[in-house]
Amino acid sequence: MPTHAPGRPEAVFRQGLAFLRAKDMPGFIGLFADDAVVEFPFAPPGRPRRLDGRGAVHDYLIDYPDTFDVHWVDVDTVHRTADPEVIVAEFSAQGTVVATGEPYESPYVAVLTVRDGRIAHYRDYWNPLLALAADGGAAA
Repeated sequence: MPTHAPGRPEAVFRQGLAFLRAKDMPGFIGLFADDAVVEFPFAPPGRPRRLDGRGAVHDYLIDYPDTFDVHWVDVDTVHRTADPEVIVAEFSAQGTVVATGEPYESPYVAVLTVRDGRIAHYRDYWNPLLALAADGGAAA
C-alpha cells in the first residue's frame, strides 16, 4: 500500500494540514476518532493539557481560525515508526495572531496514531508562547 494511501497516518496528517490551511475546522475535526485523545505537553497555565473525545476536540478547535490565521504550513519530515499506525511529524506554520495582528512562525512536532483512518491520539509539541500571543501577552 502506498505511503499516501487514504487512511494511512501520513495521508491523514497531510489532509489535516490541508483543512487547517483552508480554515475548514469541521473537516479537520472530522479526522478525529470519536474517542480520540489530544495532548499538549507544553500547554501553559490555563490551557488544557488533554482533550478527551471528538466533542472536546471540536470545542477546542472550532474557532481556531479566529485565533490564528494560518497562511502556510511546511512539512519538514514525517518519520515512520515501528508501529505502522504511528508517525512523528516535524512541521512549521506561519500566520497571524488575529487578536493582535502580529505575525507568528513556529515549529511543531506531533506524534499521531491513526486507526481505521481516524486520528486516535495526537500529541502536539507546540510553542506555548503562541497561546500567550493569542491572548495579547507581552511575553510572546
